[in-house]
Amino acid sequence: MKNKATKISLFSFVLMVLISTFGFNNTGIAYRQMGYSSIIWYLLMAVIFFLPCGLMFAEYGSAFKDEHGGIYSWLKGSVGEKTAFIGTFTWYASWIVWMISMSPKIWIPFSTLLSGHDSTQTWHIFDLSPTATVGVLAILWMILVTWCDSKGIKSITRISSIGGSFIVMVVVVFCLASLALLLINHGQLAEPLHNVTDFTKSPNPNFQTKISIISFITYVMFAYGGIESLGGMIDKLKNPAQNFPLGIVIGAVAIAVTYAGTIFLCGVSTNWTKVLGNNYVNLGNVLYVIINNLGYTLGKSLGLTSGTSVIIGNSFDRFAGLSLWLGYGGSFFVLLYSPLKSFIMGASKHLLPYNLVKLNKHQMPANAMWIQAGIVIVILMMISFGGHDSQKYYLILTDMTNLSMAFPYLFLVGAFPFFKRKTFLTRPFVFFKTKWSTDVISLIVLTTLVIGMLFTIWEPLIEHDYVTAFWTAIGPVFFSAIAWLWYHHQEKQNLKTYLK
Repeated sequence: MKNKATKISLFSFVLMVLISTFGFNNTGIAYRQMGYSSIIWYLLMAVIFFLPCGLMFAEYGSAFKDEHGGIYSWLKGSVGEKTAFIGTFTWYASWIVWMISMSPKIWIPFSTLLSGHDSTQTWHIFDLSPTATVGVLAILWMILVTWCDSKGIKSITRISSIGGSFIVMVVVVFCLASLALLLINHGQLAEPLHNVTDFTKSPNPNFQTKISIISFITYVMFAYGGIESLGGMIDKLKNPAQNFPLGIVIGAVAIAVTYAGTIFLCGVSTNWTKVLGNNYVNLGNVLYVIINNLGYTLGKSLGLTSGTSVIIGNSFDRFAGLSLWLGYGGSFFVLLYSPLKSFIMGASKHLLPYNLVKLNKHQMPANAMWIQAGIVIVILMMISFGGHDSQKYYLILTDMTNLSMAFPYLFLVGAFPFFKRKTFLTRPFVFFKTKWSTDVISLIVLTTLVIGMLFTIWEPLIEHDYVTAFWTAIGPVFFSAIAWLWYHHQEKQNLKTYLK
């Protein structure tokens, strides 16, 4: 009876897909970086990257539904232990990078909830700079979430469901308010559309070259990333063979459509040059600037005074701050646990120290969680106390996360043709029915991944921005090397007989 009580329903799982993959903040980032032209990239990447990957992961998940290791089990069953260890460790490390990036950013919606706008750029504690202050708060957040997650799966499910519900609400409010403004203004857009080229050219001066435009691929990959992290939850689902692939497909289609629609709606109220083309707006607070401006513009369009319109704008921002703070919080509670669980529960026990994989009385890997928190805290201190201004700070956090999240897909997609050739597996869900379709789709996705990652590193290098280039590239390189060295260290400890 106890196990049945903790099983996750299809609806709850779809909410987990939503909060683990869809990031409303990515809408603002896309509009800030590429304007309307980002819509084409989101739709294109949904077709050649997101949906194919989602269907691949659905096949993996349904075939390995009885395994507890998530993508580790997927890779091990497809290409062997060594590649599974290196690939999954690198994938897991990308979520460490995600936590490094998101733990400071979560304080932006919190400050917006309190003051009606992003005030983190003025926060100071103990005479620290604003970025260092936010870094300290990010460290405290990591400690709090780690402690809560170590208490069991029930708290994770409860908080993630609340966060997912609020994300849905803020997206609905944003869409309804934008459509109302469009109706009031008789179809006139704040960011005008003159011809079809407005869907292909970015208003951002930093995204005018071919290299910078192609590097935007990794922004989209990051926005679509996260579905694979839920592989570690499959053993917690009701009817996993059916609900895992169904939940992924439902979530994938809904997310792709929502991204395209919400990016377009940004232009209803927000003129790029007038509202976003200044030094105050950065990749951390851009969405809150857009939502505040939406409320203000809606008030002015209704004939209200400037003072009343400002109050409406701040109220919109406070609601967005509350919703996204809860949404980010829900994501944190899921993603702090699920990737770690996939790695340590999937890996052969002789590859990891006993104290690392040991479960506490709540059946949670508490020791591993606290080590994870320690790694995040150390890197947060290095970046937060580096003396960067807010523009540079959030650019570094965003770019390093984008590349780190994209890199592990090389392993998952590259292993898929080998997975399809395994004849001993039971496959409750099959989408790619022929060898030809499997190989062609895998090649297309892999090529897209490689091009996007290379251009993401190349773009800051040609601009001589070596700090951003370093932090962008260091994650995949460093963690891949660590995984390779650790595996070979274990081989030297007379464990070869276990590594088959």
